Amino acid sequence: MTATTSDDNRVRLDKWLWAARFYKTRNLAKQAIEGGKVHYNSQRTKPGKLVEPGAKVTLRLGWQERIVIVDDISDRRKGAPEAQKLYHETEDSVKRREDLAWQRKTMQAAQLPPARRPSKKDRRDIQRFREQNGL
Repeated sequence: MTATTSDDNRVRLDKWLWAARFYKTRNLAKQAIEGGKVHYNSQRTKPGKLVEPGAKVTLRLGWQERIVIVDDISDRRKGAPEAQKLYHETEDSVKRREDLAWQRKTMQAAQLPPARRPSKKDRRDIQRFREQNGL
């Protein structure tokens, strides 16, 4: 059921987030809203807030922050292609997410694991070093 602005087709924010497939359950969406991880038009809100087309929704999902604009309203959870038609992400948000992902990948590549595990002699040397230096 898709709607524009008629009174009989109003949808709560938690239900819209669930239908747009940002959260697996309405309860998770409700907890995220109450926890301050979701902002509606740059303000904290309640799960019962009615969603309107053109509204800006800011979501924090793990390490990512997404800024999406509501294009359509639905209270039914459908497949991912239909759910993606309910919103579009701002270009600034996409660029920021890609930059952060690139930073995380480069930091991860900089932390190379040791070439081999320490031998028994190496472990004794490490322990002796720690004892001498009070570590």
